[in-house]
Amino acid sequence: MDAPTAVDHGPQIWPQTIAVANQKGGVGKTTTAINLATALAALAKRVLLIDLDPQGNASTGLGVYAADRGLTSYDVLMGAATVGEAIVETAVPGLELVPSEIDLTGAELELVGGDDRAHRLREGLAAARPDFDYVLIDCPPSLGLLTLNALVAADAVLVPLQCEFFALEGLSQLMRTVERVRQGLNPRLAIKGVVLTMFDRRNNLSSQVAADVRGHFGEVVFDTVIPRNVRVSEAPSHGKPVLIYDIRSAGARAYMNLVREMLRREQRQPAA
Repeated sequence: MDAPTAVDHGPQIWPQTIAVANQKGGVGKTTTAINLATALAALAKRVLLIDLDPQGNASTGLGVYAADRGLTSYDVLMGAATVGEAIVETAVPGLELVPSEIDLTGAELELVGGDDRAHRLREGLAAARPDFDYVLIDCPPSLGLLTLNALVAADAVLVPLQCEFFALEGLSQLMRTVERVRQGLNPRLAIKGVVLTMFDRRNNLSSQVAADVRGHFGEVVFDTVIPRNVRVSEAPSHGKPVLIYDIRSAGARAYMNLVREMLRREQRQPAA
């Protein structure tokens, strides 16, 4: 697997759309999407989070439960609603949400015969983008048509990577998919960065995996790591991001540090 290199795609067009993706489940993808969105909002950014995972965990994690969801990302993909019509408010000032529903499970089958099947989300976002500084997309743990829609709509991909033995398993497939999308469907698509999650300083394996990933990917990997933290795990069951649930926790501080590092990088250069 070749390490991704910095590619200059020209000046960034704001707002920026970031797909949070990893086809491997249980790596902290949704947790990262929720808390990155919350941290950006805490820094006075206008943020839209699109839940594109049929499990709807990002919606639940922001306190928007199934009974409170009207129009969803499924309706946007099916052309039954615009992104603007599907947006709901969250308890986080400055953060809005397009929720998900279980019907998204069948969306790939319903879309597969359409000529524009990979562009539905991008088309749905076109009118809503000017209202936000950032649009984050929480992708499902797969590389199917839902994730493809996210990659076609996005400017960049953020990859959460768990600090475990098989951390790099499948990552080469994700990178190949990103490259195919860049070449054939979305030439602006870039790698925003890789963020190490569930890092346990007491575990030598975590440090070894982190060193291996940094050795292979270099500056693409964020300096900030997200620790394994009880408060981060507890927060979704209360329908809150950890930054709201316990701002003093190590997990909350880590996500604030991550967004500050991301913003510093953006000041130096566009997504790479």
